[in-house]
Amino acid sequence: MTTLIIAVHIIVCLVLIVVILLQSGSAGGMGAAFGGGSSQTLFGGTGSTKFFTRLTAIFAALFMITSLSLTIMSAHRAKGTVMQGYTPPPVQAPAQKAVPADKAPAPAAASEKPAPKPEAAAAPASEPAPATAGEKKHTE
Repeated sequence: MTTLIIAVHIIVCLVLIVVILLQSGSAGGMGAAFGGGSSQTLFGGTGSTKFFTRLTAIFAALFMITSLSLTIMSAHRAKGTVMQGYTPPPVQAPAQKAVPADKAPAPAAASEKPAPKPEAAAAPASEPAPATAGEKKHTE
């Protein structure tokens, strides 16, 4: 059914283009190229204006009907979403980057001194630690 409506829609589009191009505009249009002066007598004294205007209205209506029917048919056919049935892949931790042996950090030499330990001794657990200059004392 959709294929039939698409075929009718394309035919209506092509005929509508031809009918619009055959109408004589203010400059004559394509109608003048096909003997527009002599074709005026073929359609009577008023010329082809009334005939082509009516033909354009008919094909424009057919174009609108086929466009709306194709839109409605595609809206009813599409049920669900594009993400329906999608399961995301499991997240894996990034692999550790292997460092080549020539660029690996060298081990510490025996002649180098280890880093000095901090001088501050830990206060016994029974006594509160002394307040530093930046801390405020709270009295209750």
